[in-house]
Amino acid sequence: MVAGPYCTKLLADLGAEVIKVEQPGVGDEARARGPFLNSIPNRERSGLFFYLNTNKLGITLNLECARGRDIFKELVRRTDILVEDKGPGALDSTGLGYDVLNRLDPLLVMTSITPFGQSGPYMNYKAYPLNSFHSCGEGYVTPGQNPFPERPPLRQGKYVGEYEVGIHAALATLGALFYQRATGVGQRLDVSKQESLIAMSTAELSFFPNLGVIPTRGTRGYTVGGIMPCKNGFVEICLYSEQDWQGLVKLMGEPEWAKGEEYKDTASRAEHSSEVQQLLTDWLMQHTMEEIYQRGQKLRVPIGAYYTPEDLLNSAHLKSRNFFAEFEHSVLGRITCPTAPYRFSKTPWRKERAAPLLGEHNETIYHTRLGYSKEDLATMRGLGII
Repeated sequence: MVAGPYCTKLLADLGAEVIKVEQPGVGDEARARGPFLNSIPNRERSGLFFYLNTNKLGITLNLECARGRDIFKELVRRTDILVEDKGPGALDSTGLGYDVLNRLDPLLVMTSITPFGQSGPYMNYKAYPLNSFHSCGEGYVTPGQNPFPERPPLRQGKYVGEYEVGIHAALATLGALFYQRATGVGQRLDVSKQESLIAMSTAELSFFPNLGVIPTRGTRGYTVGGIMPCKNGFVEICLYSEQDWQGLVKLMGEPEWAKGEEYKDTASRAEHSSEVQQLLTDWLMQHTMEEIYQRGQKLRVPIGAYYTPEDLLNSAHLKSRNFFAEFEHSVLGRITCPTAPYRFSKTPWRKERAAPLLGEHNETIYHTRLGYSKEDLATMRGLGII
């Protein structure tokens, strides 16, 4: 629903022609997930699906029937890369596993994304994003840098873990394609969501195997600061050194209370941390997030701003870089969407097309590319093959 589609979105944005294959009449599960435009649920109105599938062609194909499987094999013969993000063994159960497809096309690069990989005791386990995220251990140390260690483990917002898996899958897929072009040998990539997410948390997760220590949940690494409210939002203040503290004091205008004996060094501030936090909060609530962030940066104080989606959409900096682009969609109308997170000097990102309607490019692929007549398409549509 997210990891595979994001992987192929990254490839599409780099210029690959990506054909998304969906079940006839049903489509990708993401079509049934919000947010929906104007809160009206409809498989053509999902913001999640729209974002993940821009710049792709879209077809419908039923792999449960023999004719559908034969057509799929025709497509594979014309394809460099196949990315699957189905449940473990889903393609194997239809007779379209890697061994079969590799015999059809030895050059094929096939990327299989599953919760726990293609081997091991958990290889056939299914999982939701909630399970995958917590299986990597990251949920245990979340919230990190947080003053509430008594809270239970948390999953990060929405599908953050799934996007991380998609990035790893895309990078590995491009590596395999490079190898294929250099050697004439295709291969299968086994992408485990659990292992991909563990790779994003190596600093915390390396403590135990090397030191026998489990990271303490909620430890900030500093006794003053952290995620704190301000006049119009939140900032995070990271005070790791005396220099950081002195910079913060200067940012606050060197108030008299900061000169007190009880706040003279890290140890004394730790002893009176609740008092310092309250005094700091009182000051922060008089100033805006942008003011604190910008002035703090000039004074070299480690401060981060917590931007909302609205803040980002209205950001003068992102506007200057044309990070958001408008797409025309036959159902959604004009939709604003993030573009690519990079800039090439010679081959800039291009807006090719909006996310496809369900089966929108059936005629393009089946008739124009594969040579089926329009009568064939009508017959196959009536039989539920496409």
